[in-house]
Amino acid sequence: MEPRYLIVNADDLGLCESVNEGILTAHEHGIVTSATLMVRRAAAVDASRHAASLPHLSVGLHLDLAEWEYVGGEWIETYRRCDLDSAAAIESECRAQLELFRSLVGRDPSHLDSHQHVHRSEPVATVAARLADELKVSLRGREVRFEGGFYGQDGKGSPYPDTIYPTALRALLDSLPPGWTELGCHPAAGSVPSSYDAERGLELETLCDPQVRAALAARQIELRSFLDLHEPGALVETAGETPQSA
Repeated sequence: MEPRYLIVNADDLGLCESVNEGILTAHEHGIVTSATLMVRRAAAVDASRHAASLPHLSVGLHLDLAEWEYVGGEWIETYRRCDLDSAAAIESECRAQLELFRSLVGRDPSHLDSHQHVHRSEPVATVAARLADELKVSLRGREVRFEGGFYGQDGKGSPYPDTIYPTALRALLDSLPPGWTELGCHPAAGSVPSSYDAERGLELETLCDPQVRAALAARQIELRSFLDLHEPGALVETAGETPQSA
């Protein structure tokens, strides 16, 4: 049987204290191996301080350029940090966030992704790819297959908790192909100022469920982090993505 390696990455580190606590708990007592930091959020300093004490948690940069919520039958933009039609403005903001990451964490990010996957569309895609190439790190969905099926809402923001219970995650593990996969998640240990709120607590429970870790062992799926991609002999093949809403 060909080996299967799973990186479990928690998005939104730094968003708020409850998200920080949830991610760190899911790393120390669950299966989370990596996280991506939102450097412009209020809890980013606290997140960086705690992450520094966890040498096995790889920390990447969660490029935070804009956000949308589904309200009244349409997607409404709640904020943007730069002109998303201007490659120059996007590059300036991304590099500013990179420098802020370096000042907070004391090193370069181990990998890159983006809030609500804005790096999938141009002109963000080109800017993010260039930044990842310069840093020699993985960009979500490019070197490692991304799995977004562990997410508790549908494409319009309606609750869909069946996908984040332990039974669903164990079934998802059965479907993993050989090679490397990144599983996205969004745990939290309390209320979050986000339309994706109650689901985060359910994610945390599932990620820390002993039966999930037992399922990994039974299926001979090895947990890895983005730090492991830099080790000699790490073989990574580019594969397609699975859509995810946030």
